[in-house]
Amino acid sequence: MLKVEVRAEARRSREAPASGKNLQEVPLEVCTAPHKASWKILFLVAEDFSFWARRRPLARKAQEAGAEVWVMTCAGPFAEKLKHEGFRVIPWEVLRPSMNPVRELQAFLQVAKVYRSLRPDLVHHFALKPVVYGGLAARLCKEVSCVHSIVGLGPAFTGRHWTMRVVRRLLLPLLRMALKNDSSVSIFQNQDNLDDLVAWKTVKEKQAVLIRGSGVNTAQFVPRPEPAGVPVVILPGRMLWEKGVREFVAAAEILQARGIPARFVLVGEPDPGHTTSIPETQLREWADSGVVEWWGQQDNMPEVFARSNLVCLPSHGEGVPKSLIEAASSGRAIVASEVPGCTEVVRDGENGLLVPVQNPEALAHALNTLIHDAPLRARMGARGREIAVREFADELVLPQVLAVYRDLLDRRWPDGVPARSNGPREYPAASRSAF
Repeated sequence: MLKVEVRAEARRSREAPASGKNLQEVPLEVCTAPHKASWKILFLVAEDFSFWARRRPLARKAQEAGAEVWVMTCAGPFAEKLKHEGFRVIPWEVLRPSMNPVRELQAFLQVAKVYRSLRPDLVHHFALKPVVYGGLAARLCKEVSCVHSIVGLGPAFTGRHWTMRVVRRLLLPLLRMALKNDSSVSIFQNQDNLDDLVAWKTVKEKQAVLIRGSGVNTAQFVPRPEPAGVPVVILPGRMLWEKGVREFVAAAEILQARGIPARFVLVGEPDPGHTTSIPETQLREWADSGVVEWWGQQDNMPEVFARSNLVCLPSHGEGVPKSLIEAASSGRAIVASEVPGCTEVVRDGENGLLVPVQNPEALAHALNTLIHDAPLRARMGARGREIAVREFADELVLPQVLAVYRDLLDRRWPDGVPARSNGPREYPAASRSAF
């Protein structure tokens, strides 16, 4: 029986039109790097928005470490912003939800061609499709060291429908081939994912690294006083069934039927490229009924947290959800499902409450407890801030990733290679016991 698996929340789908162009016909519009680079790194990610929102601080750190940064992605509205940051952008004609074999072969060959022509010193893949395509391309091209970020395994591993079981059976052998590269390291965000893929012999234990989360800017996400008036409970994230949106709405209905004064707010947009995306018509129907409010996509999340009293994520499974790390950094108490990923951030009774997955009654009870206890919310919010600063701050997480980069680069130039352990490594800054 597979454990509940995860998928990092907070990615939006950017659908690219079908095209018969080959790589030579795709313009490599780039910006000149702002300094002389000593090594070259290529990030492979399916969506430009995802890279802009979540990987930009890491890319900046790589630049500061002397790297020339390239980003291969489905070029959407954020590609120009990436160029202005000094990153070189290569358009990738890929559709995240596509399962068309011809189109997928074209997307893979595009990656392989770029790896052969660009010859990066290091490539970093984020999410399953880039990990598989990038990992296989790196094995074909030889002499390409790669980092795989397993930020969640998604509905292929959490879904119970027979189609997801078929996808899982097809995906595991491909993952095994992509990850078992002697010149690669796989970064996992939680121990459950690492343990499962090692148990399934998908990745070698000695090539597995545990680094919790993607970091948070603790100077940007800061505690602010709770708003006065009726408590506001928010669910921030993509509007997906697997995020527990259905359970959140059901819990809101339960509490409203009991006359509990609170506002329940969904913050985020549907993700049409995801198999569990919620139709916009359903979201509008809920909002029109008055059960919940739907604020849609918000660009200023620190302000959103400031307008809330309580944060909720009844997800079915996560990597390490960035929204919860940001909520903790913002000093907000949290109610979340007791599933891998969420339990990395939420310590039951300390900075929030954990509830059984897919249980609206238990969720309503936990929300009711915190809605009526402002002092408890304040204590939990303060503890959450401590956890965010001590375990998830950018200045702790990003150097761990850079250490992985240095490790792989040292393998290419053997002088000074550090002693290596045979077991999975957890970098000290990510360990709770290190503080």
